[in-house]
Amino acid sequence: YDQTKDEWFAQIRSEQMRYYSTKEENIKDIKIEGNKASFIGQSRVDARIYGSRHTWRLQVKNFFEKRNGEWIIVRQEASTY
Repeated sequence: YDQTKDEWFAQIRSEQMRYYSTKEENIKDIKIEGNKASFIGQSRVDARIYGSRHTWRLQVKNFFEKRNGEWIIVRQEASTY
């Protein structure tokens, strides 16, 4: 499911999603190629998602581009692991 940032923030505001804590476990596959970079982060996230509270094993692939001398996130892909 491709979720927009605005939709994600709206779900947090309405408390359809609520995050309590996160514990980083691993960062891997760091790549820097010119003005593009990426890495995969794995964390345990205590959250309530659509009414179900659980500690989720969340993996996020982060993609960056360097624009005007600064790295910005251009996309994130989240899944469980």
